[in-house]
Amino acid sequence: MTLEPVGLPKTLGELRAAGHRYRTVKEELRENLLARLRTGQPRFPGIVGYDATVLPEVERAILAGHDMVLLGERGQGKTRLIRSLVDLLDEWTPVIPGSELNEHPLQPITPSARRAVEEVGDELPIGWLHRSARYGEKLATPDTSVGDLVGDVDPIKVAQGRTLGDPDTIHFGLVPRTNRGIFAVNELPDLAERIQVSLLNVLEERDIQIRGYQLRLPLDLLLVASANPEDYTNRGRIITPLKDRFGAEIRTHYPLDLELEIALVQQEAQLVARVPEHVVEVLARFARAVRESPAVDSRSGVSARFAIAAAETVAASALRRGGLLDEADPVARIGDTVSVTSTLRGKVEFESGEEGREVEILSHLLRQATAETFRARLAGLDLSGFINLVAEGEIVETGELVGADEVLRQVGTVPGLAKVLERLGLGDAPSRGEAAAGIEFTLEGLHLTRRMSKAQTDEGRTLYGSREA
Repeated sequence: MTLEPVGLPKTLGELRAAGHRYRTVKEELRENLLARLRTGQPRFPGIVGYDATVLPEVERAILAGHDMVLLGERGQGKTRLIRSLVDLLDEWTPVIPGSELNEHPLQPITPSARRAVEEVGDELPIGWLHRSARYGEKLATPDTSVGDLVGDVDPIKVAQGRTLGDPDTIHFGLVPRTNRGIFAVNELPDLAERIQVSLLNVLEERDIQIRGYQLRLPLDLLLVASANPEDYTNRGRIITPLKDRFGAEIRTHYPLDLELEIALVQQEAQLVARVPEHVVEVLARFARAVRESPAVDSRSGVSARFAIAAAETVAASALRRGGLLDEADPVARIGDTVSVTSTLRGKVEFESGEEGREVEILSHLLRQATAETFRARLAGLDLSGFINLVAEGEIVETGELVGADEVLRQVGTVPGLAKVLERLGLGDAPSRGEAAAGIEFTLEGLHLTRRMSKAQTDEGRTLYGSREA
């Protein structure tokens, strides 16, 4: 919980004396965004790959005071972006204590709050609400009701003696309870069309209607929704009148280039062991190759979480090896990436004609990504020293259960190793695990470019040898 800072006004009179000015949520967002634009402060920290595309459109929508809907395939950071909007609100805002709708002391909207202000006046106690409590979110599901979103009559309050015409008998839903904040509806097309109708008044007239009540409560909020593009989903659609009421429709996308994909993985992955840059690059290329493969259903997309989970799986594989072999500082190697093809296939939707070939397709794309990274990182280097390691029928044994010390013992001093490690970003005093990772990657690249043979044993060991072996 965020503790309320000391020194803030405690009564309505103190608030007025301090010169506090009431602003709507959209005015608050607009002014705070402009302040950050002028000072160069980060506006959306943690959002990767949208600086020149999506974020300018979001900023224009905020400055225009528009509600917005974000359209894009799964795993494009739509929810992350929506939640980051909260940082543009004031850190603290005054509220009437006990108000279900977070009413502003200078702008009460319910009959009970207005009565309190009239009766108590400047002596009215006020509280302060942190911006983290001014965000509401609902995942749209077919069983969502109007009562969940907007509200309904509370039978308990009626049973206590209140009349049906009394506004105090209403139990408010999620949307009005987020008054003076930001409310998000995730996967809006999944919401039944008759339920979407209940949001029409919220978006246009800025009020709510509950059953037969003649009740107008002017809500103050920013409504943001996320959805898959309508032609990409069979689950539902956004009804035309509701879609028309959103001021901005913004398309999101996956990272446009490899560098952004790598940056996203490095930022988001929770790694339990060291994963070198070249291994992360292989996984980023792998994710992009899966996304572009004709064997994969492009309409469902391949989430950015695919590459993130792959990096975490590879790190876990290295940590497992460290536990089995009692290595103090395990480092992921290219052989650890093989495990992701089976564990992550559930994150990918394949075309109907590819049933039964999922692991085969992913394995091929992983080899392709490894070869591309090998060419990009080590092109032009003299790797004859590595090829000579397996001359005259010798082999180098690596694999999940072969420790870094054993790999280095087999290899010894290799001409050109220092330059390889430098190209792989491991040049400054690499650890033994990092050196073994660089060696294994080079051997695998030579195999994929047909300059070295490779065999697998039943015990999970990998044998690299010459083409003649």
